[in-house]
Amino acid sequence: MIKNNYKIYFYISALAVIFVFAGCSGSESRLEDEYFIRLGDRVVTVSDFNRAFEIAKGAYPHNAMQDRAAVRDAQVRLLNQMVEELILLERAEELGIQISDNEFEKIVSEIKGDYPDDVFEKILLEYAVPYHSWERGLKVRILMERVVAEELADQVEITPAEIKKYYREHHKNNSEASGQQEMPKELSATIMKQLRRKKVEKVYFTWINKMKENYTIEINNIQWEKIVGS
Repeated sequence: MIKNNYKIYFYISALAVIFVFAGCSGSESRLEDEYFIRLGDRVVTVSDFNRAFEIAKGAYPHNAMQDRAAVRDAQVRLLNQMVEELILLERAEELGIQISDNEFEKIVSEIKGDYPDDVFEKILLEYAVPYHSWERGLKVRILMERVVAEELADQVEITPAEIKKYYREHHKNNSEASGQQEMPKELSATIMKQLRRKKVEKVYFTWINKMKENYTIEINNIQWEKIVGS
């Protein structure tokens, strides 16, 4: 279900990047902050990156973040992630991909419905994430996933033979043990999603790197040297 997908989003390191887009209204404080990454009108500031990295570090073992090389690798990974997200957001605008308020409210309600009273808000407080920032970050994540779906997932073909092969390799013994002779329709749909996701993962990096050639992405190298040297 869709809510399970976005529960994963909540816990993984992608949570860190919500600050990148949480303040895109162009407030006085952001205008005074020097840019770090720029793609057209979309800007990630130095403060955006630093705040995001503080959260991203929580996804790594504490000992790893004591090693300078490991910290730099994590910083490079976050930098690349932010660049990809800017590209996907730009592409979403070009494709006219949007999410209505009603649809978004339904997704948020489904996510929050998985948690007892006040637990969801307490988790946000634990990560020091304002609720409105989480909402904006979630909306960004949805738009990005829809771009990937339209550009890649919807173009991936899954054949009946591939589904049957995956079923034989991963599920047949369990089905036979339960007395089922044929593949359940629900399982077939699940396998199709799994196969599609794997195929998308294989072509994603080639696709996103090609997409980078279509945009002018500015990196503030002076600020980058300060970040990785700090």
